[in-house]
Amino acid sequence: MKYQWAAGVLLALLFAAVPVHTAQQASSDYQVRAKELVTEMAAGQFGNVEAQYSAPVAAALAPGKLGAVWASLESQVGAFEKITDSKLEAAQELQVVTLTCVFEQATLDAVIAFDKDGRIAGLRFVPHQAPVRWIAPPYAKPDAFQEQLVTVDFSHWKLPGTLTLPKGDGPFPCVVLVQGSGPEDEDETAGQNKPFKDIAWGLATRGIAVLRYVKRTKQYGAASSDDPAAVTVNDEVVNDARAAVSLLAAQPKIDAKHIYVLGHSLGAYLGPRIASGDADVAGLILLAGNTRPIEQLLVEQVRYLISLQRPPAVDTQNQLEAAEAEDVANDIERPDLKPGDTVNFLGAKIPGSYWLDLRGYNPAELAAKLRVPMLILQGERDYQVRMADFEGWQKALAGRSNVTFKSYPALNHLFIAGAGPSTPAEYDQPGHVSEDVIADIAAWIASGGKAN
Repeated sequence: MKYQWAAGVLLALLFAAVPVHTAQQASSDYQVRAKELVTEMAAGQFGNVEAQYSAPVAAALAPGKLGAVWASLESQVGAFEKITDSKLEAAQELQVVTLTCVFEQATLDAVIAFDKDGRIAGLRFVPHQAPVRWIAPPYAKPDAFQEQLVTVDFSHWKLPGTLTLPKGDGPFPCVVLVQGSGPEDEDETAGQNKPFKDIAWGLATRGIAVLRYVKRTKQYGAASSDDPAAVTVNDEVVNDARAAVSLLAAQPKIDAKHIYVLGHSLGAYLGPRIASGDADVAGLILLAGNTRPIEQLLVEQVRYLISLQRPPAVDTQNQLEAAEAEDVANDIERPDLKPGDTVNFLGAKIPGSYWLDLRGYNPAELAAKLRVPMLILQGERDYQVRMADFEGWQKALAGRSNVTFKSYPALNHLFIAGAGPSTPAEYDQPGHVSEDVIADIAAWIASGGKAN
């Protein structure tokens, strides 16, 4: 799960992730209109913007909501100053404009989508994504491995991926990387960081093959399920991870008896479900996996981010943000929730089917029923998945001789080192997954998954 700002920071007009390609002959009118919309918001003319909503957006957002969210945005990043860049892309039937917006204390990207009728189908502010200048970590030795393109197939969904193979004849043990929440690329890119590429290159340098692939929600967006109104984590994560294991088992240089699943965040939370299926998983490596329900983590994250303000803020907007997060959690947990209902998850409408599927899922309890070895790792500075979750794994798996636990005092949610309380801004600072983590994973696989 990537970092989230407090509820009001991202404008709550989110549209489903869809595969994006560059528009060939799109009119610059969309860019002009997008700039006008931001200018109007900065001038407090929110009614003008709200009047241009598409019907679904207007139905989802009450009049006046935009002004409240903009006020919350400026309270955290300062006043709006200027727009420095603009680009236009096509995404299925949408025209999507991304504006680079400079505020007093941060640079953000305003992402504004227009439907075929020219109305606003989506509007959000996200941390500015400068061109990623990833540099290989010192512990990676590119001469020790090679990479080949592969495709992970499940039903009619095809996900592009990369298999990183150590040089030699093999067969090699292999790790499948499973991302956190949100539409993730194969490297789980966050700002300047590519934690899954770090892991792939680091492990391949040590003689372990790694498969990483684009998440289905990144590749297909709203078309990630045959029935978007009934989507579950099986569509989002589980089925593709099992398909990746099956793909590897057929590769000539892969040791089919030693294929491990490494999940991060949501991927770790779902690791036990992945391994409980028909895929032949030799073991689980769980990085920052929550044992508590997702909605409880949401409330905790929002309150944590509010607490980072100096002095701690107690203004009305922050109280509203905390209350909104609690309302979301209550909506997810309400007894009368039905599969066809939708939950407004801070602007994203998620079907009730998604939450009902997870309602009876306890990852630690399911893990206790599995006999495969497990390596469970946690960064102690992680504010998204906390030490309380790590302790949940320890309690459920206490006494298991084939389960290894380790936490790292200096590491954050991305398993990158830092100091002091972790913040969202930290994720924009370039770094690498700790070499200690790479070494511990490699040693554990070399031992056959035996507890240290």
